[in-house]
Amino acid sequence: MTGSREFMPVRPLERDVRHRVSHTWVMDAIDPLPPLTDPDPLGEALHFLRMSGAFYCHSELSAPWGMTLPPMPDYLWFHVVTSGRVWLEADEAHARCLQPGDVALVPHGAGHGLRSEPGVPAPGILELEPTRVSDRYERLRHGAGGAPTTLVCGAVRFEHPVARNLVEILPKVIHIEASSSPRADWMQATLQLMAAEAKELRPGGEAVITRLADILVIQAIRSWIDTDPAAQTGWLGALQDRQIGRAIALIHRDPARAWTVASLADQLAMSRSAFAARFTELVDEPAMRYVTRWRMHVAHNSLEQDGATVAELARRLGYRSEAAFARAFKRVVGVPPGAVKRAPETQVPLSAGGV
Repeated sequence: MTGSREFMPVRPLERDVRHRVSHTWVMDAIDPLPPLTDPDPLGEALHFLRMSGAFYCHSELSAPWGMTLPPMPDYLWFHVVTSGRVWLEADEAHARCLQPGDVALVPHGAGHGLRSEPGVPAPGILELEPTRVSDRYERLRHGAGGAPTTLVCGAVRFEHPVARNLVEILPKVIHIEASSSPRADWMQATLQLMAAEAKELRPGGEAVITRLADILVIQAIRSWIDTDPAAQTGWLGALQDRQIGRAIALIHRDPARAWTVASLADQLAMSRSAFAARFTELVDEPAMRYVTRWRMHVAHNSLEQDGATVAELARRLGYRSEAAFARAFKRVVGVPPGAVKRAPETQVPLSAGGV
């Protein structure tokens, strides 16, 4: 995480797609969690990858076929190929062929195309006519009758601030190939079960498919962390550091505590100067700036999703007055808390300079 990454902007979903998405807000970041006895900060970050606002589609396609998926800001697109072959084109630099058993993520909700072959026309997904099974699940049949392909796609949103921090630093596209995944056997067993359920949707089949899809998304993120050197640096790298990872977990678990550099260093049995230098080196910002930004990150989510009051947030995040909280919020986010409450679905200008 760098000083230029404050919070994910709050932007409207693509208007014609938003009606398909069910919003179930999950917000439990403010209340302290139990004490850390066996710290696993990275595991804790993965634990918070709980999905909400999800939309899933099982597609049966026949070549030639193509479709264009619209931008979904703050959402993560995923594609799981259960049979056939899919060309995913996020842009000219991110075109790749997905084979059976592959999982692809488009973490930042960018618009992209899916095709049976490069160059095939790809109408917008809203021009096609899927069959709605439920508010969150659809089935789509599309194509010209040639070679078949089946896949499960979806758009999911992560509400917990830890999860959103993690998703924010993922690359533009993650492609987990079935043949090269370190957990290939496990992922293939999951895919086989998903394919069997999708072939003939039985009672409860939708619940099985959507839950399996959620598991595959998390597994794909774990696989990227295991194999990509980029996951060993920055905020993710700091989470995996024995001492600084523990400090970050303490801040995340109890943002209202009156943290100081000295109190955090004491928790880690480090000197104040050694802790301050190492935290800044790994996280790319000083510890107390991270504490303040984390509090404001939690507050921003709670204002947007839960409708919390300024007085409530000031009390729960350890501020002595509403005015002190409001000043800190505006300094970090760039707008007063009331602006988020009044316009939760408009883009909020975010400061880039820290606190």
